Amino acid sequence: MTPPGRSREPAGPPEGLSARVPVEQRGPGLDRDAVRLLVSRGAQVTHHAFRELPLLLRAGDLLVVNTSPTLAAAVDGRIGHARVVVHFSTGGDDGRWAVEVREPDGQGTTRARAGTRAGTEVELPGAGRLVLEEPLSPGGERLWWARPAGDVLGMLRAWGRPIRYSYTERDQPLSAYQTVFALPAPDGSGSAEMPSAARPFTARLVAELVSRGVQFAPVTLHTGVASAEAHEPPYPERFAVPAASARLINAAKAAEGRVIAVGTTAVRAVESAAGPDGVVRAAGGWTDLVVTPERGVRVVDGLLTGLHEPEASHLLMLEAVAGRAAVGRAYDEALRGRYLWHEFGDVHLILPDESAHAVRCDGNPW
Repeated sequence: MTPPGRSREPAGPPEGLSARVPVEQRGPGLDRDAVRLLVSRGAQVTHHAFRELPLLLRAGDLLVVNTSPTLAAAVDGRIGHARVVVHFSTGGDDGRWAVEVREPDGQGTTRARAGTRAGTEVELPGAGRLVLEEPLSPGGERLWWARPAGDVLGMLRAWGRPIRYSYTERDQPLSAYQTVFALPAPDGSGSAEMPSAARPFTARLVAELVSRGVQFAPVTLHTGVASAEAHEPPYPERFAVPAASARLINAAKAAEGRVIAVGTTAVRAVESAAGPDGVVRAAGGWTDLVVTPERGVRVVDGLLTGLHEPEASHLLMLEAVAGRAAVGRAYDEALRGRYLWHEFGDVHLILPDESAHAVRCDGNPW
């Protein structure tokens, strides 16, 4: 049944269309930029290789990129005699951490764990432990605020591994989950899961984009967990938009360049720093912004993103940028073209529909 007010939803990946390993492991001589790129411009959809991106952008365009590094955020633990896996999501200001407690699925990954309740104590490696205190959101039982004993970031460095889900084939090293833009944070903080839209970029590709006049504006947003079993709206996350990046974005807008966010995390960060006038100012702290078609976007003209499940709240953000009809058409094409989903999969570039402006007032093309 179609939800009220939503005429159609993009379909999720059918069996066989989840990217099970990084693209560079699928054949000899492949690099991260060997993924495919679906490009939407309003009603027009075209198919490309990601390494063609410099030919699809133009001088004056500005890419907003997330510099958050990915943490080894999954740690084995025990509740009594039961084995569990704790996904550390977000560190709070009061010393608590938002966590998800999962259970092994017998196939090397994990599944959601039922029956979690306040007061549960989880034993962790190195004599560590944490106590679950309250659900992160009212009525929710997946993510909890927990009080840890000891240094969580130190424990993750010593005992943690990257979070992964059952659609992937095997564990990967943490380096497979770092983007070319990732920078170590002074306090060791980072994202529980990779800001994956930037994964296909390589140093060579960035250099080519710069040589063609494309600029980059770094921002930071530390993402929390987003398990495949649930699609809650995003909860508050830490972000920072530096003054230099705010100036770059405002200058690009003033010069009629296109501001293209690399990932939904970059959209959330820059839109959180934008005033009602569309001017971006240096900002940081926590953001609870949820970008929807009703709220709209004030700054972002385009978006580079992965392919999302039909229930994912990220799709509302895509609709805010491109419109529901354009997003649905793009996903139909992604299914027909057998594009791959998830963090190691293919990517989707949404550009402004400029067809209405492609003819001058005298009727001649530009």
